[in-house]
Amino acid sequence: MGASGRIWALRCVVGLCAAGAIGLVLVAVLVDLDTADRVASVGGAVVALAGFVLALWQLQRPAPGPRTVVRGGRAGAVTAGGDMVGNAIGARSRVTGAPPVPAPAPQPGAPAGGQEVVGGGKGSVTAGGNMVGNAIGDESEVG
Repeated sequence: MGASGRIWALRCVVGLCAAGAIGLVLVAVLVDLDTADRVASVGGAVVALAGFVLALWQLQRPAPGPRTVVRGGRAGAVTAGGDMVGNAIGARSRVTGAPPVPAPAPQPGAPAGGQEVVGGGKGSVTAGGNMVGNAIGDESEVG
């Protein structure tokens, strides 16, 4: 729901509350206090039931999933939010041969959660997961 939708919903709730309060005062003044007490009891029960239904509806909505935040480092830094597999980083670096096999995915039931990966200083290499089969540095080679 956008900001205008929230404002509209808030105005509706405030209007309904104001109308209910005015209605209860009118019943108390024009009819009698005993009837106003009964009307307020029924109205309170209806509002409580509506709040309970709204709470159950909100509980059924899926929670937002975990997210990974990646912040790169200085000039020349390499930062990855997940695994780094088979990369050649640096002048005349190369990876030859079959591509390396990345690490297995987390097991079901493992604690899931977002992470924050922050790159280091100039020329640093930072990964949020496993680093497998990478040639890092000038003239490095992985075969």
